[in-house]
Amino acid sequence: MESVCIFCSSQVGNNPAFADSARALGSELARRGLRMVYGGSDSGLMGITARSALAAGGEVIGVIPEKIHHKVSALEITRLVIVKTMHERKAVMFEHADGFIALPGGIGTLEEWTEVYTWLQLGYSRKPVGLLNIEGFFDPLLAFFDSMVENGLMKEIHRSMMQTASEPKAVLDMLENFRWEYHDKW
Repeated sequence: MESVCIFCSSQVGNNPAFADSARALGSELARRGLRMVYGGSDSGLMGITARSALAAGGEVIGVIPEKIHHKVSALEITRLVIVKTMHERKAVMFEHADGFIALPGGIGTLEEWTEVYTWLQLGYSRKPVGLLNIEGFFDPLLAFFDSMVENGLMKEIHRSMMQTASEPKAVLDMLENFRWEYHDKW
């Protein structure tokens, strides 16, 4: 693994642990020599994670649509890719990343992360996906996935493809140790 895409909020949120974990994740990415790929903004948890990675000597690639780029501040990062659409953004992020981690965020974070998780489940990707479950933020989502399994709507093997930890080092260890094995959904 050489790079990890981070999906997270453009807001800081009201729990200081979110920002603390974002900083720790950015530093840990740089310490491990992993390039960070993210949404390209200086705002919220995105900016905190990127600034932390940069401060620790890491490489950061941002991918941002033109429409958003004109509304937000940008960091001086290793490389900024400006694209036309959100679809193009996700494709470029996927191309540049070897794994994916979601931190707390809103509907955009959830949408981007569930897409790469779906691709893994269907065999369109072999890239690991993880959740940095800071102070139980993702517990309701994890319970929802468990309910899918309990109700026969998702196979347990596909549920187990998701790597979840409450600490940045642990979720990165899980991604680095992930071994993909295809299990036919059909």
